[in-house]
Amino acid sequence: MVSFEKPKFTFPFQLQEEIDHLLQHKATRKIPPKNNTQLLICTWNIANLGLHKRGEDHYQLIAEMLSWFDVIAIQEVHDNLEGLYKLESYIGTPYALVFSDKGGNDERSAYIYDTSKIEKLELTGEVAIAVADKRWIRLPGITTKFEGFDRNPFIASFQFGNTKFMLLNAHLYFGSDGKKDKERRSLEAYAVGRYAALRKKDKHVFTKNIIALGDFNIPMAVKGDPIYDALSRRGLCVPKHSTQIASSISTDAQYDQLVFFPSLKRKIVDSGVFDYDQAIFPNLWTAQATDFKAYCRYYISDHRPMWVQVKFD
Repeated sequence: MVSFEKPKFTFPFQLQEEIDHLLQHKATRKIPPKNNTQLLICTWNIANLGLHKRGEDHYQLIAEMLSWFDVIAIQEVHDNLEGLYKLESYIGTPYALVFSDKGGNDERSAYIYDTSKIEKLELTGEVAIAVADKRWIRLPGITTKFEGFDRNPFIASFQFGNTKFMLLNAHLYFGSDGKKDKERRSLEAYAVGRYAALRKKDKHVFTKNIIALGDFNIPMAVKGDPIYDALSRRGLCVPKHSTQIASSISTDAQYDQLVFFPSLKRKIVDSGVFDYDQAIFPNLWTAQATDFKAYCRYYISDHRPMWVQVKFD
C-alpha cells in the first residue's frame, strides 16, 4: 500500500460539531435508522487504514458513520491492524470484527458487524480459483490470461433472523488505465461473478443468499462499461434504485458497489452513497478549498460509503 501524502497543515475542529454535520447530512440522504426487521449493509474502502496517521478524532468520525449500519465490509485494511482496532474500539459494543490475512499490496479485508442483531456463522474463507479452473476465466476479445486474484475476495457468513447470507468482500486489481491492466481487472470481475453464480446453483452451497460487495474499480456501473459487464455477465446486478452519486470523492467514478442476483435484489428496500465530504469540515472548505479533498482523503477516505437496506423474508 502507498500512503497518500499527509497534508502539511493542521486543521483543529470540534468533534461533536462535525458529528452533528454528519448526522444532518445523514437525514438529507435519507439513511434509515437501524431496526429489527430490515438489515443495513455497507461497504467502504477506508483509504490505507492502519497506514495513514489519523488522529483519535478522525477515527471517531469514521466510527460514527460505521455505527449507522448493521454489517460493514471494509477494504484497504493495512497489514498493520492498528487502524482497524481503533475503529473497533470507538464503534464499541455490541460490534465485533473479522478480517483476512494480507494479500497483494499488504492489504487485508474486514467486516465489522452488530452482534446484537446478526450472528456470524461458520463459513469464512477466501475466493481462490483452482489452477484447473483458471482456463474458464476468459472473456470475448481478451487475450490476457487469468492468473488469479491480486487480493482474494474475503467471504464471511451471517444470520439475520431466520435468514443466512454470505458476503463476498472484494477489492479488485486496478493497476492503471492501460489495456492490459483493464483486461486483468475485467477478468477478476468475471471471476467474482462466475464464482457467485456457480455456488448459488450448487446443491451443497452454505446459503444461496450471496452478496458481492466492495471496491470493484468500476468506472460506471452501467451496461457497456467493460468491468461492470464482466461482473454482471453471470447474473449479478446492482440495486434497481442504485444512486448515481459517485463513490469517489475526486471523480465521478462508481468504483464501489453491492451486487445481487435478481432473487435477492427484489428484497432491497433502499440504497445510496453517503457523500460525507459534502457535509464535513465546512470551515476548512471555506478557508482552504484547494486542500479540502487532500485532507478528507488522508484523514477519512477518498471513497464514500455505499449502503443498501434489505428486508429478508
